[in-house]
Amino acid sequence: MTEQRTKQARWLQGLLLISTALLIVGIFSPMMTITQFFLFDHSFSVISGIGQLFAEGKLFLFVLIALFSIVLPIAKIALLFNLLSTKNDIGSRRKKLLQLMHDYGRWAMLDVMVVAILIVTVKLGAIASIQIHSGLYIFGSAVLLIMVLTHYAVKFIQQP
Repeated sequence: MTEQRTKQARWLQGLLLISTALLIVGIFSPMMTITQFFLFDHSFSVISGIGQLFAEGKLFLFVLIALFSIVLPIAKIALLFNLLSTKNDIGSRRKKLLQLMHDYGRWAMLDVMVVAILIVTVKLGAIASIQIHSGLYIFGSAVLLIMVLTHYAVKFIQQP
């Protein structure tokens, strides 16, 4: 790798570290508080919401949201770190995997989160109010940063 490419790879790796930290904080930080009948408050994070789905036996939603909101983002970050730290030529299989991840994985996390919030909002309607917290913004920032970094990593890796 040339010195310029090494600097670019380090820059992308640094941003990946930031996105990893944002993702972890976003998963565990409260995203919203639901107040029912002005008496009962329930705060939820991604991890507590997923745990609640499991506890209530809603296994399909549990697997779907856990997969797209936690497992795939972590796998995407791990693959990006691996591809950016490889000093040798990247094999065609890993290039194809990165391109597939870039083409189809970019909307997965964001869509699932938006749909989950819409479901909660529509379900509760007039019987409850929802207050949004910083966890939603932190998680959303991590998702967007990972999408942007994937785009730049694809360009970086496809450079001669």
